[in-house]
Amino acid sequence: MNGSPLTAEVAFTIGPVAVTMPVVITWGIMAVLFVFSVFSTRRLAVIAGPVQTVLELLVTTIDAQIEATIQRNPAPYRMLIGSLFLFILVASWTSLIPGLEPPTATLETDAALASVVFLATIYFGIRSNGVRGYLKTFADPSWVMIPLNLVEQITRTFSLMVRLFGNVMSGVFVVGIVLSLAGLLVPIPLMALDLLTGAVQAYIFAVLATVFIGAAIAENGTKHRPPAPPAPSETKGTN
Repeated sequence: MNGSPLTAEVAFTIGPVAVTMPVVITWGIMAVLFVFSVFSTRRLAVIAGPVQTVLELLVTTIDAQIEATIQRNPAPYRMLIGSLFLFILVASWTSLIPGLEPPTATLETDAALASVVFLATIYFGIRSNGVRGYLKTFADPSWVMIPLNLVEQITRTFSLMVRLFGNVMSGVFVVGIVLSLAGLLVPIPLMALDLLTGAVQAYIFAVLATVFIGAAIAENGTKHRPPAPPAPSETKGTN
């Protein structure tokens, strides 16, 4: 990464609007993910091939993580959480392509991702509890806590942004510095570590987003519970 991490290189301009490289790379990643999802799911089969098997394993893992975290049906949240995970994962790994810098190493991208989570918590909270029920959560356990609960909504969004930015940017800097000092082959172990760091950061961000959404939808005191087993009297005579 050249220059300050708080500034972005301008790729081109559209009239008075400057389009930066992180924006171009972000749209490129979204286009690749979209095309891959369309072509990989166009011909699903009962007997899954290698690509379909990997996709099914990914969806199953995401669903299991969502259900374990919020104790709800994962279907309404699968698209958001899965998209966040895949985008951050691919975006973090773009640092391995010569000449490209991961868009997640810029504050603007990380702020946008954190804002998506912030808006999602409001949306799912209102959809689950209603507007009045969601607003009541800010007065839990007492109306005195309203300012603190409001500040918490902002600070946890800020922490999501800073955590992702700091971890991804630090990995890019370390690999860049070692590459400039030690040559081409020495940074290879660090690049492998960068792959692992990208996967971990994508997982942590997705899990934290799930936790925040779970807190918003569970504030009304109702939690998902599995159905109770039938009473002994109901099972008599069924043999």
